[in-house]
Amino acid sequence: MTVVAARRPAKPVPKTPPPCEVCKGTGQVAATVRVGRRHRVVGQQEGMCLSCFGTGTGTGTGTA
Repeated sequence: MTVVAARRPAKPVPKTPPPCEVCKGTGQVAATVRVGRRHRVVGQQEGMCLSCFGTGTGTGTGTA
């Protein structure tokens, strides 16, 4: 007599998380650079997104 194991349902494929709302999935945000006593704006530099810590995936908070 042969015992047949019951079939298990296939594991669902994990969904990809939505992109981060702050950096739009890039993992980087522009930070304004200010200099001088009057804090003149001289440009921007790239920085790591603090909402998703540079991964580019949404964490559910949506704010920085």
